[in-house]
Amino acid sequence: MGRGASSVSVGDGGHIRPAIGVEGVRVGYAAASRDVLRNVSFGVSPGELVVIIGPNGAGKSTLLRVLAGILHPSEGVARLFGQDLTGLSRREIARHVAVVSQANEVVLGFRVEQVVMMGRSPHQGGLQFASADDAEAVREAMSKTGVLELRTRPVAELSGGEQKMVALARAFSQRPEVLLLDEPSAHLDPRHSVGVFELVVSEVRQRHIACVAIAHDLNLAAAFADRVLLLVDGSVCAVGPVDEVMTPEHLALAFGDELRVEHAGADRYFVPRRRRRSPP
Repeated sequence: MGRGASSVSVGDGGHIRPAIGVEGVRVGYAAASRDVLRNVSFGVSPGELVVIIGPNGAGKSTLLRVLAGILHPSEGVARLFGQDLTGLSRREIARHVAVVSQANEVVLGFRVEQVVMMGRSPHQGGLQFASADDAEAVREAMSKTGVLELRTRPVAELSGGEQKMVALARAFSQRPEVLLLDEPSAHLDPRHSVGVFELVVSEVRQRHIACVAIAHDLNLAAAFADRVLLLVDGSVCAVGPVDEVMTPEHLALAFGDELRVEHAGADRYFVPRRRRRSPP
């Protein structure tokens, strides 16, 4: 992987392992009366975008935290290129895994370029001196995400959509092998939501990144996912290609009968039904 001190290996004897994945993972919180995740297993290959869908409270964000090494499962294991995440330091994980959270993290007092440079921190020495490679990675990331002209602006002064692009630029500047996105299109209008996913897919393909994204917008998931993982009540209801997972039967299990699945050629559209109420 060419990342200096990291011991993470992409393969063994020429065999390429899944970049990131979980095996038999269970997660429970002390305050919860039931497990948040139960026996969850799946892996993501380099160059693949897997989108996690499911109702609120299904465990989507918890699963992403496990994949990021932030939360350790009570059973099972999360692996980064075959290695147990619990055996890796936060800095070592950050050399390979970039995370963009759902909420925009406004870094008060910092300019756009400074925030994007923070993505290079895991690759820098203890004194955090920026190298020519760091500067190039930051400029490239800002250019791709359309924030290069904003580089001298304080992040706190930007719109929510612009802040989202800065967060994505910071993740791109890490040049990660794994990209984890929690609702990357949250609070964006349809045009900008599509733009974010197009940008993510382009980066995934060009840099051969393994990407996991949570999406509540089923139409975005259907349009961009290589595979979809449907979580219901903390368990995997289905995982696979869009046409195998996003069926009326599976979606009814997850969301009830409030969704209608429409087709236009090979494309699928998901339209909410209005609940009919009895007249008074």
